[in-house]
Amino acid sequence: MTIKETIGMTLAAGAATVAVAQTDSATLEKALETLKTYDWGADREALKPIDQAIIATHDDAAARKALEKSLVEVLAGGISRSAQDYVCRKLRVVGTAAQSVKALAALLADEETSHIARYALERIPGEKATKAMREALPKVNSKLKPGIIGSLGVRRDKKSIPVISKLLGDSDIEVANAAAQSLGLIGTSAAAKELSKFAKKASANMKISVADARLVCAEQLLADGKKSEAAAMYKELKDDDQPSHVKAAAMKGILTAAIKK
Repeated sequence: MTIKETIGMTLAAGAATVAVAQTDSATLEKALETLKTYDWGADREALKPIDQAIIATHDDAAARKALEKSLVEVLAGGISRSAQDYVCRKLRVVGTAAQSVKALAALLADEETSHIARYALERIPGEKATKAMREALPKVNSKLKPGIIGSLGVRRDKKSIPVISKLLGDSDIEVANAAAQSLGLIGTSAAAKELSKFAKKASANMKISVADARLVCAEQLLADGKKSEAAAMYKELKDDDQPSHVKAAAMKGILTAAIKK
């Protein structure tokens, strides 16, 4: 094969690559336009190019950033509940603090979108996403509070301890239980202190929930290398006034703390 023929084949391959890229881009743009009017019962295949683009841009930061921007713009454009659900699920994968947090935070107070928005925020690294949920907590109704409290627990947000601690005594039992569970997951010394303090005055319908949360908190402390604090909490939980499963777990925790390096 001559050099001329080789160059010709290379140029042809390059042209073919450009053509494929242009085709893919056009297909993606069409899918994004479809998303603007998408609703329950519509053909899900029409959105497949977006799914494919998320996979294709895995190692292409610039392309993924552009895709995220397009999805955020669609989300902010007054789309259907079904389309919002779809976009939030995609932003769980491609969402970043720089572009997605503001649009997702705007959905937290709406009962129809709060849960899927916070699921996406849970996956976005950085303080900005956590702050959005922390600031939304006092503003949402009691029905939505447990979910956001839970997400802050998953994020192990130390800054949320003061506001979550106040909700341990909430009149809504679901909110109160969520607060206990969240403090357990956060699992810091400050969270342990709040749980121990509340345990002394917890109502009958909160005692088991708080005890279980304290077990989780002790496990987190132990995992974080705070053996003495974990052991102290386990010792408090082996008292006779605790449920049998709590006492058994506490005894096991004491032994684990004693042998853990």
